[in-house]
Parts: sequence; C-alpha cells; structure tokens
Amino acid sequence: MTNAAQPVWDHAASAPDRTALYGTGGQSWSYATLRDRARAVASRLRAAGIGPGARVLLIAPSVPEFVAAYYGVLSLGAIAVTANTMATAPELEYIAADAGVSLVLGWHAVSPAPAAAAAAAGVPHWPLHPELDDLAAPTSGTESQPQSEPEAPAAVAAEDTAAILYTSGTTGRPKGAMLTHGNLHACASIFEGVHRLGPDDRAGTALPLFHVYGQACVLATTMRVGASLSLLPRFDPREMLALIREHRLSTTAGVPTMWNALLHAAADADPADFASLRLASSGGASLPGEVKRAFEQRFGCTILEGYGLTETTGSATVQVADRATTVGSVGAALPGCEIAVRALDGTELPAGGIGEVHVRGPVVMKGYWGRPEATDEVLRDGWLATGDLGVLDDAGELHIVDRKKDLVIRGGYNVYPREVEEVLYEHPDVVEAAVVGVPHDHYGEEVAAAIALRPGAVADAAALRAWAKERLSAYKVPHLVAFVDALPKGATGKILKRAIDRSLFDGVAADSATERRERPKID
Repeated sequence: MTNAAQPVWDHAASAPDRTALYGTGGQSWSYATLRDRARAVASRLRAAGIGPGARVLLIAPSVPEFVAAYYGVLSLGAIAVTANTMATAPELEYIAADAGVSLVLGWHAVSPAPAAAAAAAGVPHWPLHPELDDLAAPTSGTESQPQSEPEAPAAVAAEDTAAILYTSGTTGRPKGAMLTHGNLHACASIFEGVHRLGPDDRAGTALPLFHVYGQACVLATTMRVGASLSLLPRFDPREMLALIREHRLSTTAGVPTMWNALLHAAADADPADFASLRLASSGGASLPGEVKRAFEQRFGCTILEGYGLTETTGSATVQVADRATTVGSVGAALPGCEIAVRALDGTELPAGGIGEVHVRGPVVMKGYWGRPEATDEVLRDGWLATGDLGVLDDAGELHIVDRKKDLVIRGGYNVYPREVEEVLYEHPDVVEAAVVGVPHDHYGEEVAAAIALRPGAVADAAALRAWAKERLSAYKVPHLVAFVDALPKGATGKILKRAIDRSLFDGVAADSATERRERPKID
C-alpha cells in the first residue's frame, strides 16, 4: 500500500508545473511547490524526532499551508490529528492528551488555544505562518541537526493509521476515529470514479480541511486525480461565487446551508457566469428538495447528495449524475461498499423496513483510538453500526429518517448535547439543563437549551451564552435559551428530552449579534 501522501509526489514528478492549490490573495502552488513544502515540513518534523506512528496535532483553516503540513506529517508515516480552529483550549487539551501527541502545529492567526494545549501536554508548539517561511524551530530539548528532506513518502501498510479525527458520536467524550492510508486511498479512488474526475477538473470549496468531508472526500480525491483545488478559509457566499466565476470551477463541495446562502447571494447573477460548474457535492446534513431544485436551476449544474460519517471516511452512499433519485434519498452504496438496515436484534430488514443503518467496505475506520470497548460496540464482522435510522427503497437507495439519539447537526457540524450540558452544569446558577435541536431556516438545526436555575438566580440568557462561549466552540453554544421551573423527568428521575416541547423556544430571542456575525459563513 502506498502512502496517502504519494499522489502529491507522483504529480510533482509527472506534471510539476500543474497547479495544485489556490489560496486567497492570488496565492498559487504548483504540485512541485506543494511537494517541496510538504518535504520541508517532514524534514523539520523528522529532525525533531517525529517518525512513524507519532501523533501530530494540526490546527489550521483551509489554506495551502494546512495541506503542506498535513502531507508532510503523513509522508513520514506519522499520524495527523486534525482539530477545529474554533476549538477552545480545554477542548484541544483533551484531544492532545487523549491522542498522546508529540507536537502541535497551530495556524498563527488561530487563538492562543493551540499553544495552551501544547503547554498542558508538555510538547512543543510550532506556529504555522503563510508560505511556511516562519515555521518555528523545535524548542529547547528537541534540537537536533537538520536532516535531508525525504525523497519519497515512507512505506506504509494499508491498515496503518494516517489520521485521527475526533467525533463526539452519541456517547461519552469525543473519540478519535482512526482513518488508515487504505481508507483515504479507497475514498479518493471511489469518488474519482463516481464523479468522473480527472486532472483537468478545477475543484473548489470552503469546507474545513480538518473535517473528514473536506479532508478525505475533497482534498484526498483532488490530489489523487491531479486536479487543482481552490480554497476559501471561511465560507462567504459572495466570495464563493467569485471563486466559482474567476477560477472557472468545474466542481465544488459544501453543506446545505452553503447552497442556500449561495442561492440568495446569486439572486441577480447571470447563470452564464457559472457555465463551467457541472457538479456540486453535498453532505453533512439533509439537503431540502426545494434548495436542490432551485440551486440546480440557478447554477445549471447537478447537486449530488451523499451520506457518510467520520467513521466511514465521510463516505458510504452517493447519488450519481446519470441515475434518477427520489426526493429524500442520499443515494445507493458506493462502489465496493455495502449498506444494510437492521432491526434491534441484528436481523437484516427488507426494503421498506426502518432500522439502524450499517456500513461495510474499505472506507470503514480501523477503530477508535485507545478505546477497544467502544470500537467493539460499533464494529462487528467488518460492519459499522452507524446509530442512524434509515430505510432502503426497492432501488437500493438509502433514506435517513432519524439521527442517533439526540445529536444536533448545526450547519453541517455535529453538536453532542451531553458535552454542552456538562459545561452548562458547571455554571453556579444552573440546576438542570437539557440541550436539543430545533429547526432553523439557515443552519438546519439550532442549538437550544432548556434550563432550570437555582432559586433567586437572575435569568440572563446573554450572560449565560457568553459564559459558555469561553468554554465551548462557538457553534456548540446554545443560541436559544429558555428558562423553566423544572425539566420533565421519567420515573427514575432521568430528564426526558422527548417530552420537551420545542415551541418553548418560539418566543425566545437568539443571540442576535452572534447570529449576524455567523450567518454568512460556515467555519
């Protein structure tokens, strides 16, 4: 099995001047430049003692430097642990400790959280700067003589871990899904064929590369075929429209909130401006049928929706351009993959039966880092139990009908209520807290909290949100807060979320300043 970084080296050798990446401000890297910068990162890491199997925490937005650092890590046979740029210091400290990282690479413009996490873990923190010109040297105690740049990526086995991506799932604290070199190759190979991609394609996205969708389904696939990838560090609908026009994108990828925002921003645009765009790939959340129809009419391209999890390298099913799909379908199983819908007792259900979705194939993760019991709970005989409820129709198309337990998907990001609730319970005035998702026109779902306060406490939603934002990523903070005397409970005293009336939040004002600031972008 070749290293997941190998395609970059291959294209740098066969077509060194072909453009690999476009960044903002006219930034452009050829495949030769990308390879050379990835090699330079690898050389510095190797000089600091980073080798096969070592974990490196990488926190950076969707910029070319992320790609160079990512492939620099992978080329050594080391493991990239990628994390959200909005993560707080406690969140990164948890990931660094759980993964046992040896070093932290943090984008220079990100908050002090990466440096704080490195300090807490007792490992070096290297800031990443534009063009990687100022990549920090190893700190005292890790100095060593510079070594020559590795000529080619290290040899690896298919089952060797390439990346660890943390996912809250639906139980316990975030778990690190181990994606192998084989997983990344399989995902890229599958989408190369399904979407009929080649070196002449011009891809573009504002998806975060630290997330599995951008990292595996977009970046790995584009690098495999040798196409160009235009990156926006943050989603802004007008900037994305300009990117499509100016770079003559042939394919793009995003989540439903992005397509909706683009539709509104392009209300007066000439469809001829987007004539180059033939394909848009949608994932992360369910795509409303009306948004799909309106987007395809406005932009003259096809939106193909898919379904996948971090644990399946972001891929499991997909719609294909030359096959009609029914409304609500997320397509059929990807080539080489299998989908089964099972009853609670594990019995496979026939078409039309609603049950838990299971996935098997080369995209299924190796397991959860350091959690064999959690791995055994979801992986049996090669089948991954997703926890999502779905139904297969007679044509083999999958329809997702519900999500596992209480997971909230806001703008394509998973928000695990228990994690938010645990933070809320740390507030001295909070007696009870329940976090749920409520429908939202822009984000699909908004994070809402029903809270019971101690007697005599002042109900101040803005202050509570500000307090939570110091401890949680912005997208996890409840933007809708309702105060109640007590939450509904069952006979055992367990809070019954299903008994919480969502109309409780109808008259609640959202954090208007945050709403105005966050609506135009998806981080």
